Amino acid sequence: MGDNTAAQEIAAGYATEGAALELGCVLVDGVVDSGARVRIPFATLNRHGLVAGATGTGKTKTLQGLAEQLSTAGVPVLLADVKGDLSGMAKAGEPNPKIDARAKDTGDDWAPTAFPVEFLSLGGSSSAVPIRATLTQFGPILLSKVLDLNDTQESTLGLIFHWADQRQLPLLDTKDLRAVIQHLTSDEGKVDLKGIGGVSAATAGVILRALVNLEAAGGDEFFGEPEFDPADLLRVVDGKGVVTLLELADQAANPRLFSTFLMWLLAELYEDLPEAGDLDKPKLVFFFDEAHLLFNGASKAFLERIEQTVKLIRSKGVGVFFCTQLPTDIPNAVLSQLGARVQHALRAFTPEDQTALAKTVRTYPNTKHYDMEEALTSLGTGEAIVTVLSERGAPTPVAWARMRAPRSLMAAIGAEAVTAAAKGSTLYPKYGETVDRESAYEKLTARIAAPPAPEAAPPAEAPPPPREARPERREPGMVENVLGSPVVKSFLRSAATALGREITRGIFGTRRR
Repeated sequence: MGDNTAAQEIAAGYATEGAALELGCVLVDGVVDSGARVRIPFATLNRHGLVAGATGTGKTKTLQGLAEQLSTAGVPVLLADVKGDLSGMAKAGEPNPKIDARAKDTGDDWAPTAFPVEFLSLGGSSSAVPIRATLTQFGPILLSKVLDLNDTQESTLGLIFHWADQRQLPLLDTKDLRAVIQHLTSDEGKVDLKGIGGVSAATAGVILRALVNLEAAGGDEFFGEPEFDPADLLRVVDGKGVVTLLELADQAANPRLFSTFLMWLLAELYEDLPEAGDLDKPKLVFFFDEAHLLFNGASKAFLERIEQTVKLIRSKGVGVFFCTQLPTDIPNAVLSQLGARVQHALRAFTPEDQTALAKTVRTYPNTKHYDMEEALTSLGTGEAIVTVLSERGAPTPVAWARMRAPRSLMAAIGAEAVTAAAKGSTLYPKYGETVDRESAYEKLTARIAAPPAPEAAPPAEAPPPPREARPERREPGMVENVLGSPVVKSFLRSAATALGREITRGIFGTRRR
């Protein structure tokens, strides 16, 4: 029968009194023990996690299974559906011999189930509900990541945003930013910036060219209004958490924008949600697919902000799972924050693969039951090496797990079905149509087009007062004394500055609501 004692010993580390996600069952020496369950306590999901594995190893189906159980427990989920493989969650699964065999192996009472799904896309999609963000809300730091700017160019972009914030010029879309940059490089704009810096023609040219490339990749359809409200991710329908699937749509040519938008959503949730403390289950679980796109080429400052956000957002009741092919895609400072690890098979065909494999092995606790290097390259489809945090906060033993099969359809439902679902969504009337209100572009254009004010006639000279009409000296009144006080003058200057500065910015330079 195999080493059931070893399987039960491993499973003992996953025992939990509270509600938990069922991942699958322990496998030792090729034998599965359906009674040796591998679980993740709901209470530890805000300690974040990692789902990794090569293409074709079952990573996407693991995401689907996790999202299903979270939805059933009333926890909303956001999934970045980069490849469009997860739309089947809206439809009940279809039994077949493979699913029956997997259910028997894992002791699962499998039943076909559909889940409440929202289909969203960045910008102009003909199928899903289009969602957008304004440049003012996105902020200079995240936009610099999208535009692939260096530190000097990022600093200049920050100055441009600061000037627009102070002048109450909303940067809603790309034409607003272009208009502001063109203004600040003109003679009049240089005067406006006097005392706080300047925008060189060379740096402005780099930013404008990057902006043109962004627009060509569909960015002009993403930036604008109506702006997406992250609170729409936190919905529950008939007791089930809504599963939000975010697709690439026309942004396929610019995955950097896609990954940075996900980080913007995370930053917005951090700014908006109240402190939650320890919860029995999270308010939202956020699956960050193709996570390597976020970290590739990121500056040190940007990585530090990601690390800070991941650390802090757990206190708001949000769990984050990064999904990628190799654990080494995630910086160590972020990887160390991920309590749950679900690692599907790795490939070791090249020297670089061998190095990545060796590094991955060293990140797991020691185990007497598996040769980790051999195990990670021998996992079958739908199997994974798992270790999570127990309710006590300690890592569980390493388990070779055979994962449960998803209960919804493990295939795409097609563009027509997605379109029908999107058009019937309660979010479509809110976000379906673009709004183009007056913003920086219109205000600056109107300023340029306005005729110059007529020159005022020189004032006539007043006759000199008679020598004898010398006024008596008058003592200042109480109001004049108060207003003339240096303390009051300082207060009034501060108040005026505060009134003019309507925008404050959070960790990533995003506008705080």
